[in-house]
Amino acid sequence: MTEANAVNSGKNTIADPMTRYSSGLFSPINEKCEGCDRVVEASSTKYCQTYVSPDSKWKLGLCNFATHVKVELATTKTKVNPLKASKRAMSGRK
Repeated sequence: MTEANAVNSGKNTIADPMTRYSSGLFSPINEKCEGCDRVVEASSTKYCQTYVSPDSKWKLGLCNFATHVKVELATTKTKVNPLKASKRAMSGRK
């Protein structure tokens, strides 16, 4: 069984986990991955320990594995008509 098949099949047959990064299966990270907790340095090159090709995770926008980026949810505040609000408040006091 080759190293690539061992990694893809889920069996960790490689004794040293750092040799898996130097085997050529994993691609180096890009600048957007800097600061992530999943970055591992092997032989002076940084790799993502979760994903084989980090560039493709950033292609559509935000990487879903990124631990250093917070997702901002856009919340819109709805405007309330003051006339309707006063009528609702008056009907609740009866």
